[in-house]
Amino acid sequence: MYSRKIRTGIDEVGIQDWGRRLFDSLIPLPDGTSYNSYLIKGSAKTAIIDTVDPAFAEIYLENLSELKNIDYIITLHSEQDHSGTLPMLMKQYPSAELICSPKAKDLLIDHLMLDPAKIRTMDDGELLSLGDKSLQFIHTPWVHWPETMVAYLAEDRILFSCDFLGSHSAGSELFDNDDPAVMEAAKRYYAEIMMPFKSAIRANLKKVRELDFDLVAPSHGPLWNHPEKILTAYEDWVSDRVSNKVVIPFISMHGSTARMVDYFSKELIKRKVEVELFDLTVTDIGKLAMALVDAATIVIGSPTVHMGPHPFVANAAFLANALKPKARYAAVIGSYGWATKMVDGVLGLLPNLKVEVLGSVVCKGLAKDADFAELSKLADLIAEKHKALI
Repeated sequence: MYSRKIRTGIDEVGIQDWGRRLFDSLIPLPDGTSYNSYLIKGSAKTAIIDTVDPAFAEIYLENLSELKNIDYIITLHSEQDHSGTLPMLMKQYPSAELICSPKAKDLLIDHLMLDPAKIRTMDDGELLSLGDKSLQFIHTPWVHWPETMVAYLAEDRILFSCDFLGSHSAGSELFDNDDPAVMEAAKRYYAEIMMPFKSAIRANLKKVRELDFDLVAPSHGPLWNHPEKILTAYEDWVSDRVSNKVVIPFISMHGSTARMVDYFSKELIKRKVEVELFDLTVTDIGKLAMALVDAATIVIGSPTVHMGPHPFVANAAFLANALKPKARYAAVIGSYGWATKMVDGVLGLLPNLKVEVLGSVVCKGLAKDADFAELSKLADLIAEKHKALI
């Protein structure tokens, strides 16, 4: 059996998915991902935490075939990249009991048609003894589904955190080892998946902070053998703090909007405001999501297409609205040919953003001197607003 030893009686037996480049048919995976599965052998009982994506079920089950018995199969989260192999694993180990949160039970039955008689739910704080090791289950709802929970192994000071504190990356290193690339992957993961649930994450961070652990074992990515680093990062990301930064997703059809964005970004830089530009014809949406984590202002640049915003811009606005970043301000710049309702179209796609709209600068055809003057005024306003925040 192929496994990677974590501590005595605790091994990682999951899958590295080196080639996957898209998650949920939406999220870019530049470095692949992993489906971490943890085998825990106590003096009396054996448990496995989470399974793998169904695409790798055959490899996963073959790897476990030397294992004669599993007493408990634990699923911390019901999405298929965690639970999809459960039906096959339970068939391979028919005497095993499936452990999940109360809210997960119905989801597992509905999604995977599992036998309810085989499922045992765990209350918040409940313990499951394996003999000389015991797992305590802590409910962490909306990180990032309503039924998620984490498992705490006090004897070995390990927090099995599920998607919480994870990262999408495949690699040969079992631990983070203070690698900056792991932290960047974790920020991307937070931005793409966790950011809409900031208030829930704040509450759940407080819950796990009460536990005594020195290792975090997530369901994706390397294990954190420097856990304070990822905990502190999450506390910053979910805080109300914003940076002196403007994010500008934009697109240009005939060059007018691009000229406006170029001028405007330089005006902001002159005023010592950080700028990140994203040309939506080539943008990795994960990078855009990361930039939105702590930006104080979002300025969307769009030409007009049949009176409304360009479809790529509409998609980016829809994404920002879904991710609910903590930005404080927004504005729209762009151009039109003969008439426009582009600004209303863009702002109408952002109802979830609790932002002050600072206005818009829209020109007919190419931008004129008066339009550039308005862009300078907008840059002045943003710089002043940021000074009051930072």
